[in-house]
Amino acid sequence: MTNVITNDNLQCTVALAALQNVMDPEIGLNIVDLGLVYQLDFDESEKKIYCAMTLTTQFCPMGESITNAVKENLKLSFPEYEAEIDLTFDPPWSHEMISEEGREFLNEQ
Repeated sequence: MTNVITNDNLQCTVALAALQNVMDPEIGLNIVDLGLVYQLDFDESEKKIYCAMTLTTQFCPMGESITNAVKENLKLSFPEYEAEIDLTFDPPWSHEMISEEGREFLNEQ
């Protein structure tokens, strides 16, 4: 599906499915297909999910709304875990990070 780095493929698949509900309202596409999620790691002992992600721009006006939605959607799928979001702009997001499904969706718009 995507090139997300993880320490648990099964849990990552569940998390990515949940994160497909988080939309970038300006583009109208979910953050998974946009390629905004870089890494999802699961700490079983601490019950934490570490999510490294980016935004389409550093000055994205919806940044806080998107990161809050990421936390909420991870909490729905993993109620016993706490989500920690690491917002990074290295590497910077580019259109090449959009999934094949995302490209098809955007081309139909």
